[in-house]
Amino acid sequence: MGAQTVEVGTDEHLRATRAYYDEFSARYEARRGGRDPGGYHDLVDALEVDFVRRFGEGRDVLEVGCGTGLLLARIGAFARAARGVDLSPGMLERARERGLDVVEGSATDLPFADESFDVACSFKVLAHVEDVRRALSEMARVVRPGGHVIAEFYNPYSLRGLVKRLGPAGAISDRTRESAVFTRFDAPSAAAALMPDGVRVVASRGVRIVTPFAAAMRVPGLGRLLRRAEWALCDTPLAQLGGFWIAAARKA
Repeated sequence: MGAQTVEVGTDEHLRATRAYYDEFSARYEARRGGRDPGGYHDLVDALEVDFVRRFGEGRDVLEVGCGTGLLLARIGAFARAARGVDLSPGMLERARERGLDVVEGSATDLPFADESFDVACSFKVLAHVEDVRRALSEMARVVRPGGHVIAEFYNPYSLRGLVKRLGPAGAISDRTRESAVFTRFDAPSAAAALMPDGVRVVASRGVRIVTPFAAAMRVPGLGRLLRRAEWALCDTPLAQLGGFWIAAARKA
């Protein structure tokens, strides 16, 4: 891969983001990976992995920003090969404990050759990348012609977007809140326009369309109703209202 110039501001952004997620890794799985059965995070993960399966079953898949490998392990169950890359050594340590094929690297400078994968997917990562166009271009670069870039964005026009704007920032540790990391919100139409030339959105999915906040999933009766509603609505026109909007874009 050719050398790329990294601006000082971008370098500082990467260091801050890496430090944030290294700290977050200590409690990242507190309510994930089946530790809160039927809870909010399990629902979101299932909707994301199910969407990847549509394009990645039996194919080579890269997860950009794989974290501790919770999604990557599930993707590996149906992909021909599943690899991950993440900026945070702390997150990657836990992914390696799962026996996953992961490397350290930045979303804006992926350490892979051109056309190495059939699918490059990314969840809850691009919203924390300042140069998101470059990250999407990198994902497209490593995908083979006819393959797909699956990119998740934070939607400002959603219940989650409203809660994030009006409510207090969540905490990742006793001393650090979510506001410590750069976060962007891109409406579905704006997010689709961020895709590089030669990559066209062909499908989308909305996640967290009607769930107002994560704790609502733990309310008896209401949680079951919300799960059913999220699965029923995720691929309908109401996907545009999802707190997480996922685009699948095909590379020509």
